[in-house]
Amino acid sequence: MQQFQMRIGDQWVDAHNGATFDSQNPYTGENWATLPRGTAEDVDAAVKAAHQAFKTGPWATMTASQRGQVLHKIGDAIAAHAEELADLEVQDNGKLKAEMHKQMEYLPQWFYYYGGLADKVQGDVTPFDKAGIFHYTTFQPLGVVATIAPWNSPLLLAVWKIAPALAAGNTVVVKPSEFSSASTVFFAKLCEEAGVPPGVVNVITGFGTEVGAPLVNHPLVARVAFTGSEGGGRAVYQSAAASFKRVSLELGGKSANIVFADANIEDAVKGAVTGIFSATGQSCMSGSRLLVHSSIHDEFVERLVTFMAQAKLGDPTLEETNMGPVSTQPQLEKTLYYIDVAKAEGARCVLGGKRSTRPGTEQGLFVEPTIFVDVTNDMRIAQEEVFGPVLAVIKFDTDEQAVAIANDSPYGLAAGVWTRDLKRALEIPKQLEAGSVWVNAYRLVSYLAPFGGFKASGIGRENGIRAIYEYLETQSVFINPTPGVDNPFIFR
Repeated sequence: MQQFQMRIGDQWVDAHNGATFDSQNPYTGENWATLPRGTAEDVDAAVKAAHQAFKTGPWATMTASQRGQVLHKIGDAIAAHAEELADLEVQDNGKLKAEMHKQMEYLPQWFYYYGGLADKVQGDVTPFDKAGIFHYTTFQPLGVVATIAPWNSPLLLAVWKIAPALAAGNTVVVKPSEFSSASTVFFAKLCEEAGVPPGVVNVITGFGTEVGAPLVNHPLVARVAFTGSEGGGRAVYQSAAASFKRVSLELGGKSANIVFADANIEDAVKGAVTGIFSATGQSCMSGSRLLVHSSIHDEFVERLVTFMAQAKLGDPTLEETNMGPVSTQPQLEKTLYYIDVAKAEGARCVLGGKRSTRPGTEQGLFVEPTIFVDVTNDMRIAQEEVFGPVLAVIKFDTDEQAVAIANDSPYGLAAGVWTRDLKRALEIPKQLEAGSVWVNAYRLVSYLAPFGGFKASGIGRENGIRAIYEYLETQSVFINPTPGVDNPFIFR
């Protein structure tokens, strides 16, 4: 059992009351790590440390260029320890080592990008409409940012928030999921090694009601950046609204991956697999609804089933493994529940549809890759987020019907379009209610590209230039260079 501590200010600490909890390896089914079970008292200490660092510490007096240099050092530290970070996440959430290693090797780019952007945030001088008055705008950091990340990609989705928040001059308190906290704690050590001043990056481990809620409600927290479920996001939004905190929410999805009749079928099959079975379907952007033109539906499904029937389930650390376990016991139960719901609604299961009993998967949280056909868009399997390796295939006949089905969802996070028609490739994305649309591709993300959702999929955007402004306040400054002179613009 590995032992982890929380990072508060300049100290590594256990929970104030000494309580702990264990983290389970979803492949072996065994507990592998022990972490502090934080409380509201620990949250208060972390937020106060972050607030002090924001107001009076070295971070408060650094220039934007100096902050950028620190972010570059964080990126270098992650690059040097990418394999260790990947190993921690594989043990915590069961994702494939090959995927996690690539993700961790890519992660430094967020700190290089926002480190370079830190001193590029510029205000404006306004050609003011009142003579003799000089007016300009500037941007000020908010203060303490609460960052709450989910279990499926814990460090990646935390970094999407941390990097722009730090570049803007804020300090952060990070609350990772209780199911996958280890990589975030290790990240805090890397920040310490990179020379991040004490209190700038704090990590609190524990459960939502015991740590997450007190963090969102803390009076010294100026902004909450949350990624998680729709229900969790609604609770955060409602709580934060009570004290007018700034909020961004990246929530769920039921994304439509649309295959038109003229698509390259081989590429589209691989894109459908990438869309839903990568990460065992545990991605907010999963293409869990596959919309296929009726003229190619049967051939497409046959190829898809043949392709996925060969998928190897097992040890996520092995290169030959194609799909790992579901990450948590509650998620396993939820996935199996929705499989039963789909069958009861009349959807026809053509692959999987059960917990895996393959050799090497007996102890882990494995679900067979599952494909349902004869799905209509009003079924629960097409409307509700499963967050597991379950694909709902829906037929369509016209472009208009495909768009209508895709948009008939409470969510609007992402969508895929597969076509060789350039006009369709340009026109269909404009009609889709989705924050990200991939054409002849799926699940591409970048530090350069804004990410977020329409409708119940969230509020605000992460990544790209605009993201840094989510962590800044705009300030107007008016200067009268001749004080004492009677000002004709004052209303009396």
